[in-house]
Amino acid sequence: MTESMPRPRVLHVAVIGNGDPRGPGAHRILEWAEEVGQLLARGGATVITGGLGGVMRAASRGAMTAGGVTIGILPGADPAEANEFVTIPIATGLGVVRNLVVVTAADAVVAVGGRHGTLSEIGLALRMGRQVVTLSSWRVESDDRIGGPRVHRARDPREAAEMALRLAAAGPDAPG
Repeated sequence: MTESMPRPRVLHVAVIGNGDPRGPGAHRILEWAEEVGQLLARGGATVITGGLGGVMRAASRGAMTAGGVTIGILPGADPAEANEFVTIPIATGLGVVRNLVVVTAADAVVAVGGRHGTLSEIGLALRMGRQVVTLSSWRVESDDRIGGPRVHRARDPREAAEMALRLAAAGPDAPG
């Protein structure tokens, strides 16, 4: 029997946010999501999204332009629903329940902007033990006294990506 070398652990970071951002600031949110995706891929992470439009498409585009791998966890049963920057589409047929799959498949989560769906994903991520980094997203307070996962606020895409990569590498049991 041949002993094999242990494979290096690939980090998985989910990028969540509004699937159809509108109004003032929407352009900036999409630019930031693209930059976060790009920086995560350059940092060696696989980028996981919900696979559709808006922030999901922008983050996937950024990761793909940096040569990274993107996974789209789709709500429907048709993999063709994925945006054109998803490398690996996973059609779940679960509807919004797929949000749980998006956050649990990741080692850390970055929320860029977002509405109520993003808020629910942040809550699910925390419940499932994932650290969350927010960028121009919901202000959710974490109770640092109880330990476990928490919400970290970033000022810009670079800080968001760096935090997410560090938290993902530290693993679920590391202090926030």
